[in-house]
Amino acid sequence: MTSTNSVIEIRNLHKAYGELEVLKGVSISAPRGHVVSLIGSSGSGKSTLLRCCNLLEDSQEGEILFEGEPITWRGAGAVRKPRDAAQVLRVRTNLSMVFQQFNLWSHMTILENVMEAPVTVLRRHKPDVERLARELLAKVGIGDKCDVYPAQLSGGQQQRAAIARALAMEPKALLFDEPTSALDPELEQEVVKVIRDLANEGRTMIIVTHDMRMAADVSDHVIFLHQGLIEEEGPPEALFGAPKSERLRQFLSATQPA
Repeated sequence: MTSTNSVIEIRNLHKAYGELEVLKGVSISAPRGHVVSLIGSSGSGKSTLLRCCNLLEDSQEGEILFEGEPITWRGAGAVRKPRDAAQVLRVRTNLSMVFQQFNLWSHMTILENVMEAPVTVLRRHKPDVERLARELLAKVGIGDKCDVYPAQLSGGQQQRAAIARALAMEPKALLFDEPTSALDPELEQEVVKVIRDLANEGRTMIIVTHDMRMAADVSDHVIFLHQGLIEEEGPPEALFGAPKSERLRQFLSATQPA
């Protein structure tokens, strides 16, 4: 049975790179309006899982459903690929991804960066997109930076521009892959504030993060991945306040500030 309340749902997902099995049968669900955070050590499969959600990575086994609609596949195992290119495009345009390294186009102004995909991919009317882009840049606190280029911005400002660019697609969900890990602590808080504001708006989000405080503050559900499997999951107050797994206790102890 499909869960039509979930924007994205994954069932028993397996992903390997050659002999290296990264995901060993993972199931997650992001209900509409909920924030799901993925935590765990480097190499636990968090970012790979997020990229599989957005079909940027091909998985070998398991189901991926977007708003209750299963992704269709051709082939099996190592040669499995999505069958329907139109379906892939629809999923990717509705699951906007924000990367660790910003990925802004250096030859375009910040305003042009935010406008590019809605105009070229969604074929939206340029004046309408410009109006929306200016509103979104103001929303993330850099409305005065429309006409500057990425190299002229701090890392925190660039990441906020990347969030505005993701929002310009008016997606059903936002996917964040370590959105603050490339930033120093002061700039990190600028981005955390934007993410917290989006969570308060009821945006559907899946966040891969090393920031336990942010995960505790903004999440409805937290998933701890360990060696390609879900070791423990639940509401943040349970995972951070009363972890059941010894591995999770060790992980949280290691991530506490000195």
